[in-house]
Amino acid sequence: MKKKIENPVLVSNKDISYKYEILEKYECGIELKGTEAKSLKSAKGNLKDSFALIKGREVILKNMYISPYEMGNINNVNPTRDRKLLLNKSEILKISLKLKQGGFTLVPSKIYLKGRWIKLELAVCKGKKLYDRREDLKKKEANKQINLFKM
Repeated sequence: MKKKIENPVLVSNKDISYKYEILEKYECGIELKGTEAKSLKSAKGNLKDSFALIKGREVILKNMYISPYEMGNINNVNPTRDRKLLLNKSEILKISLKLKQGGFTLVPSKIYLKGRWIKLELAVCKGKKLYDRREDLKKKEANKQINLFKM
């Protein structure tokens, strides 16, 4: 019997756990053009420097790079265009209240498939200081050493 993989990850942001402390995660949809969806399904995207903003009652994703679809011609769009994120009104209000407290940012952590839909995991994060990053690296190294001695 074949095992079905749940929610295969297409693109992930690996820097998020290093640069930020994740407080909450939200699942949302992305408003995409046809060629962008095809390009994302072939895992040709980058979340490295992307972030989200709340403008009015909408959440906008900025600086996400989706490479142009190879088979597309005039239907290809700007690779770093602003994309609207699809969230409930109540979720947008919760996020905006969190962001108004100060020191928090919205960062996309991964893009994955859920059924036939492309979903984005949006994280409410707080930036780490340089000394916090160093402490995390030291803890990670210590855990590696402990695991080596257990074997």
